[in-house]
Amino acid sequence: MDLGYQGRRVLVVGASTGIGYATAKLLVAEGAEVMIASRNAAAIADSAARIGAECGRAPATAVADLTQQGAAERLMAAAQARWGGLDALVDAVGGSIRSGFEALTDEDWLGNYQFNVLSAVRAVRAALPLLRQGQAPAIVLLGAAASRMPYPNQIVSNVHKAGLLGLTKTLAGEYAAEGIRVNCVAPGRTLTRLWQDRAEKLAAEQGRAVAEVIAEFAHEIPLGRFATAEEVAVMVVWLSSPRAAYVTGQTVNVDGGIARGLL
Repeated sequence: MDLGYQGRRVLVVGASTGIGYATAKLLVAEGAEVMIASRNAAAIADSAARIGAECGRAPATAVADLTQQGAAERLMAAAQARWGGLDALVDAVGGSIRSGFEALTDEDWLGNYQFNVLSAVRAVRAALPLLRQGQAPAIVLLGAAASRMPYPNQIVSNVHKAGLLGLTKTLAGEYAAEGIRVNCVAPGRTLTRLWQDRAEKLAAEQGRAVAEVIAEFAHEIPLGRFATAEEVAVMVVWLSSPRAAYVTGQTVNVDGGIARGLL
């Protein structure tokens, strides 16, 4: 299926690793004009080089830390200077703190809120003028299956990722009349570097093999395994494409069935 990406201008924020990186690589392979951004200059340059080596064409790069005021505006200025507009924004910024409720400080809550929610707010707000100049404009935010099935010891992420569902639905309604679609992709357990590091840490603490730890977590997933970043990226790329023209305001789980609620 042709997703209609030839000449389509897409900015992927949080693209140095994991799902953001996999999304950017797939977009380049689909023929899109892509800019990737991260707060780590060396990491984003390396990611662009790897995508270029694999796809025969490297994305443009930008450095931006969206937890900082003004960073989103500078990032969109770079996209404006390069393209004059924007057709799709993918925001793949996020993370969690593994902790029980009573151990968390105000600073933990505020810092993670900046990372998970306010960074997305800033990216969308700064991108809107460019998206209004785009063709079939679309926004896709990266959430988490935890927004629908809270994980133990991840209360900060559970709360903030649930906030992204509300943000998605509200933005979709507010900007539908302008033709701007807004959706969210909610991955479950995905074997990114973050999960690999966590499994290695637990394995070292418990004197077990990393594969055994990963298999234990995978046991709770109905499909019996972790996702790959590429499997999640497929949904992100489809929702960002003109082929998903009648889909907006939705949060789509890509979680192997781990979130078992009806809604």
